[in-house]
Amino acid sequence: MTKQIINTSNAPAPIGPYSQAVKVGNLLFISGQVAIEPATGNVISSNIADETKQVMKNILAILTNAGAGFEHIVKTTIFLSDMALFADVNTVYGSYFEKDFPARETVAVKGLPKNVNVEISVTAFL
Repeated sequence: MTKQIINTSNAPAPIGPYSQAVKVGNLLFISGQVAIEPATGNVISSNIADETKQVMKNILAILTNAGAGFEHIVKTTIFLSDMALFADVNTVYGSYFEKDFPARETVAVKGLPKNVNVEISVTAFL
């Protein structure tokens, strides 16, 4: 089985030695996405709802490039700078799924890249 690197200009370029996503067989592993607007490179940090929406837009751009959508996600991991943000992030995150929600864990961490408040990684099938 070979791996294929997935990369799109519609999502932020990696800020380190990693790929936006890697496809192996019928699985797609998307690296943690933060609220960087791909066109400008700016971090969206006006509020946690807007920040989470940008993260989800970035995930969708990578999914779309790989020929998938949110319905193909089987697992997510959400990293938060503060668990007090959980309810607001959960509301935005949940609006992107219609049914058959993916497995998920949410954890609070000491810090995230670019001092963002939320980072989400996903695993999907193709």
